[in-house]
Amino acid sequence: MANKGFVYLVGAGPGDPGLFTLKGKKIMETADVIIYDRLVSKRILAFANENAEFIYVGKASSRHTLSQDEINELLVKKAGEGKRVVRLKGGDPFVFGRGGEEALYVREHGFDFEIVPGISSAIAVPAYAGIPVTHREDTSSVTLVTGHEKEGKEESSINWQALGSGTETIVFLMGVENLAFICQQLIKYGRDPSTPVALIRWGTLPAQQVLTGQLSNIAGKKQQANFKPPAVIVVGEVVKQREALKWLENKPLWGKRIVVTRARSQASALVDRITQLGGDAIEFPAISIRPAENQNSFFKALKEIRHYNWLIFTSVNAVDIFFNVLKSQDLDIRDLHGIKIAAIGTVTRKMIQEKGLKVDIVPDEFVAEGLIKALEGQIKAGDWVLLPRAKGARSILPDAIRRWNAHVNEVIIYEAVPESNLRNSTMEEIKSGQVDFITFTSSSTVSNFMNIIGWQNPEMINKQTKIACIGPITANTAREHGLKVDIVAEKYTIEGLVAALLQS
Repeated sequence: MANKGFVYLVGAGPGDPGLFTLKGKKIMETADVIIYDRLVSKRILAFANENAEFIYVGKASSRHTLSQDEINELLVKKAGEGKRVVRLKGGDPFVFGRGGEEALYVREHGFDFEIVPGISSAIAVPAYAGIPVTHREDTSSVTLVTGHEKEGKEESSINWQALGSGTETIVFLMGVENLAFICQQLIKYGRDPSTPVALIRWGTLPAQQVLTGQLSNIAGKKQQANFKPPAVIVVGEVVKQREALKWLENKPLWGKRIVVTRARSQASALVDRITQLGGDAIEFPAISIRPAENQNSFFKALKEIRHYNWLIFTSVNAVDIFFNVLKSQDLDIRDLHGIKIAAIGTVTRKMIQEKGLKVDIVPDEFVAEGLIKALEGQIKAGDWVLLPRAKGARSILPDAIRRWNAHVNEVIIYEAVPESNLRNSTMEEIKSGQVDFITFTSSSTVSNFMNIIGWQNPEMINKQTKIACIGPITANTAREHGLKVDIVAEKYTIEGLVAALLQS
C-alpha cells in the first residue's frame, strides 16, 4: 500500500531568512514538494532538499498564478500521490494567509496536516522599522486588519466605527493600494487626522523602505514617492517611537548592495556577515568547485601517503576534497601519522583541526609567498611533500620547494569552473553599475567573473562600482582584467575583507 500523503502549512515569516523557524527548516529538508508564495525568500527555499519539487503559486496584485481553489486542489493532488507536501506561505499561515481554508480543504479530502506558525509581518516588520506595535506610553493594544477592503463594498467585514473611535495601534496588511480609502474611513469615524502613520515596504529585508506621515497626508506622500506594495501600514502614536528606536538603518553597511562572487558552497560566511552589518548581499557565484575528473595520480599518492614528510593545504577546497577522497580510499587520519601539515589561512587551519589533526605551520601572510617564508628551513633536502591543489594554481610554491632540493608531488584534485546557473537580471544590474561593491576572494573568481560579464564591460563597472579584493594577488588579477581596484584587505581573510568594506 502506498504511503499516505501529508500536508504541512508552514509560515515562512516576513522575509529575513534568519526569522524562519527551526521547525520549518527541519520539515523543508525532508519534503517532497514545496508549494510556495510570491514573498518567500530564495534563501528559505534553499533549505529544501535538492530532490524536492518546487511549485510557485504566488499572487501579486490582480495577477494570480493559480486561484485559491486551484491551490487547494493542488495540495490534495500532491498528497494523493503519497508526497510530504509543504505549503510555504509568507508570514503566518493563519494571519490573513488563508491557511484555515487550505487546512479545511485538505482534511475534508481525507488527509492529515500540521500547522507550523511563522513570525507574522504584522509584528516583525514594524519591529525592523523601529516601531513597537505596543508601547506603555502610547497604547496597550493592537488590531490587525486586512487592507483588501474596497470602497463601495456592500457589506464591510471591518468595523470602521470601532477602529476610528479607538486609540489602539492598527496594523493593515496588504493595504497600500487602498491607502487613501483606509485613511478616509479612519478620519470619518473619529481618528485625529494628525495620527502618525508609517508605510514599511520590503520589511526585514535589505531593501526595506519606510515612509512616515499622518492620516491626513500619507496618501499624498505615497503617491509622490511612488511607494508600491508589498508594504505594511502602521497607524498610531507608536509610530513616533521610530526616530529613537530605528536600528536596521543604523547598521554600517545599510543601503549598500554588495556582490559576492564566491562559489555557492563557500559564500554563506561572507553573505551572512554582510547581512548582519545591514548590507544587501547579492549572490553571483562566478565559480563552481568541481573535483578533478582524473584523480589517478591522487589515488596513487594516497596509497603511498606514509612516504611523505609534509602535506600542504592552500585552501579549504583542497581540505574538503582531500578528506572526502581519503575516506573513499578506505583510509583515515591514522594514515597521516608522522606527517607534518602546513596550511594557508586560519579558516583552512580550523577545517583541518576539525578533522582531528594538528597544523604545524600557518604563515602570518595568507598567500603562497608567506608560506614559502614560513617553510624555509623547515622543509629539508630530500623531504617528500604532497601538495593537493587546484588546476591552474600559481607555480611559485612548488618551485620554491624544489629549490630546497626537496621532492614535491603536486596533484590536481579540483578546479574552479565558471558557474552556469546565474540570473540575467543580476548580470544586467552589475554591468550597468547598479551595485555598490563587487567582492573577489580569489584570482579564479575574477577571471571567471569577467568571462561571464564580458571582457568588454569593465568601463561602466569602474565608473559606478567599487572593487574589493581579499588580497594583493587577487587585486593584481583584477587589474590585469581591466578592473579598477578600490579596496584590498589588509588581512587576507573574509573578516579582513569585511573590515576593508567597513573602512571604505
